[in-house]
Amino acid sequence: MDKTDNIQRRNRSVKAALLGLGTVGMGVYRVLRMQEDEMEDKLGSRVELKYILIRNREKAAKKLTDPSPLTTSWETILQDGEVEVVIELMGGIEPAKTYILEALRAGKHVVTANKDLMASHGQELLDTAWDHGCDLFFEAAVAGGIPIIRPMKQCLAGNHITELMGIFNGTTNFILTRMAQDGMEFEEALRLATDLGYAEADPTADIEGLDAGRKVAILASTAFHSRVTFTDVYMEGIANITATDIKYAREMGCSIKLLGVARQTREGIEARVHPMLIDSSHPLSSVNDSYNAVFLKGDAVQDVMFYGRGAGELPTASAVAGDLFQVIRNIHAGCCGKLGCTCYKNLPINPMERIASKYFIRMQVEDRFGVLASVSSILGNNCISISQMLQKKKTGDSAEIVLITDAVEERHIRDAMKVFDEMSIIQSISSLIRVYG
Repeated sequence: MDKTDNIQRRNRSVKAALLGLGTVGMGVYRVLRMQEDEMEDKLGSRVELKYILIRNREKAAKKLTDPSPLTTSWETILQDGEVEVVIELMGGIEPAKTYILEALRAGKHVVTANKDLMASHGQELLDTAWDHGCDLFFEAAVAGGIPIIRPMKQCLAGNHITELMGIFNGTTNFILTRMAQDGMEFEEALRLATDLGYAEADPTADIEGLDAGRKVAILASTAFHSRVTFTDVYMEGIANITATDIKYAREMGCSIKLLGVARQTREGIEARVHPMLIDSSHPLSSVNDSYNAVFLKGDAVQDVMFYGRGAGELPTASAVAGDLFQVIRNIHAGCCGKLGCTCYKNLPINPMERIASKYFIRMQVEDRFGVLASVSSILGNNCISISQMLQKKKTGDSAEIVLITDAVEERHIRDAMKVFDEMSIIQSISSLIRVYG
């Protein structure tokens, strides 16, 4: 490319359309304004937000110094041949899915932060982008400002990734941190998270593990080159975790985190989200408050961890802007659509009942002779061996037992719990939490 070509590039602007002006949409608008002075040096051209698609013009106009890009018409954006990039930040499945598919079929490149959509319909969207020679980037769909999708697809492409795990939800991590550091119970910590703006008015997607489950589906598909959808991921939340569980975990040299775990085994892919005890020496154990982290194991690189802000206006906008800038570089280089869906395998998904874990079990039992022997016998009859057992305290005629098992398939634990439910000497199973390792 000669000097004349460079001058021509600097004199043009790449026109984009922003769909949605919520928290992240406003963050992207701000980031692009912050980057204006260096835009041409970084990209070789300017970026112009020609359109911003909104529902309520009057409300949106109050957010902007220049409301002229505002529109309520998707058809106007779709039919405008000058628009080369669509930035979808509406969220949800529809109409976002329809808009993205229509944009790709019209030859427009797409950047999205839509984890719901990519976790459920990623293959269809990526295949459509490939068929039309378009870029579809979705870095912001997972872990906010932490770069992880492109590093896995490009920087770590020389590895066979065997496992990824991480803390993918800042709300639940904040709650568990406050429970651990301040001795709060779950409900109190949730109220604090809501008051501080970490938790939504309806926190179900966070505390039940649904948000993290979508991210695990996306990352597992990317890491193992085989499609994993949201419905393939086993999910369990943190509402039943107590301050007592966290206290006992600490005594055992562990912390409790809501972890997303995906593994590629000989039997297929494991994909799950649930609370876990994790050794205090593990790097993820020290990830606190609203921070996120992703920990990978590759055959060449060995262990790698990515850490940072997993959500929020500007961290997520940072990832969106990074994708947008990459699209623009690809436009200038004439190499768009070079990296489509990387799921070239068709591996089975391991059912949860066949996945082996260690377990932390806390139970209330009758305080009398033979109870420990009976508990041990039931576990042994279900192929469960005990690694550690403690009698923690007595209250009247009751005693509390805490034990850690060796690794055992989930189905055997479930069978043992059914037997315990029918035994009068077992007053209650207070906690059943998996242990990483």
